[in-house]
Amino acid sequence: MRLAGKTKTEVMEGDLTPMIDMTFQLIAFFMVLINFSESEQEETVQLPDSSLAKPADQPFDHPLIIHMDQENRAILHGLRMPIGGLGPYLTKEIRSLEIRHGVGPESATVIIRAHRLSQAGRVQELIKKCQEFGFENFALRAIENVDAVKYTVPPN
Repeated sequence: MRLAGKTKTEVMEGDLTPMIDMTFQLIAFFMVLINFSESEQEETVQLPDSSLAKPADQPFDHPLIIHMDQENRAILHGLRMPIGGLGPYLTKEIRSLEIRHGVGPESATVIIRAHRLSQAGRVQELIKKCQEFGFENFALRAIENVDAVKYTVPPN
């Protein structure tokens, strides 16, 4: 009398397709996320290089990035305009700061990314325009040039 029949033992293989699909979706998600952090850079603005430039110690709490192109026009959120035309946009930024974060323009940091061929006087004009609206903190962007010769002042 036969009680139990022999059963065939087969190696079970799992389908890895869903796992691979999920991996690629996660990779795509993080690539898009990284691109959003780069979206505040205007590709037409070529920053000047400086041996004194260094990365910020920590990120700014409430940054407002304003670009200045080669023709000395301000670029804010992709819109090009003369410096004198920034007023309504700065007012909108102030309202946004107040609504979202409950702070005024004095708590924000205006990050100026000026083209290397833009005039220094026009950068000062941009800073003055922002100061008219209550902005107090400014940061200028440049590319760090580690190969530049560092000059030191000889002791007296």
